[in-house]
Amino acid sequence: MIELWHCIDARSFRALWALEELGLEYRLKILPFPPRFREPAYLAVNPLGTIPFLVDGETRMSESAAIVQYLATRSGTTDLAVSPGDPDYGAWLNWLHLGEATLTFPQTLVLRYRVLEPDRAPQVADDYARWFLSRLKAVDRALALGPWLCAGRFTAADISVGYALLLARQLQLQDSFPPAVAEYWERLRGRSGFQRAKAAQAVNSVEAPPFPA
Repeated sequence: MIELWHCIDARSFRALWALEELGLEYRLKILPFPPRFREPAYLAVNPLGTIPFLVDGETRMSESAAIVQYLATRSGTTDLAVSPGDPDYGAWLNWLHLGEATLTFPQTLVLRYRVLEPDRAPQVADDYARWFLSRLKAVDRALALGPWLCAGRFTAADISVGYALLLARQLQLQDSFPPAVAEYWERLRGRSGFQRAKAAQAVNSVEAPPFPA
């Protein structure tokens, strides 16, 4: 059975959401955030101490966007995937990785210097908040063409980018979403897979969410 190590509403939510969208069986292991400090035994599982961490047989993975891509394609093409040869295949891959590298990365600095260490570098937090919102323009432009990012339907690309919007809400950046992005976020959070993932982490949690709500 697939095993997923997860912190509530952290990057690992991408993997949890994908598992629920695909209807796969899995075992969820909730950790306090940040696990490398608050759950030292976890280092025996993942020496980096980061989440997510997914085990599927002999497969071990720690990158959230890669895990979503893996789950979408591990048993052939699923509804979350876009097949090679499809005109939107390149766009699908690009959005998958843009969600993490371009949209989530700057927010990790906002999280660190606005929430976790607010007295250290407030200017860095402000600068990277503006960076994130500037790059959100790409999402806004894509949504002018339809309700989802590519292929005319909901895919794993929307999970990857959708998590970046979830994090933005946690960091109170949502008031700066363009109207189309705000509407997109409402579509995402209204999906039953998203709601099941939220419920799964709530049921399995043994303490108050350690990640900023």
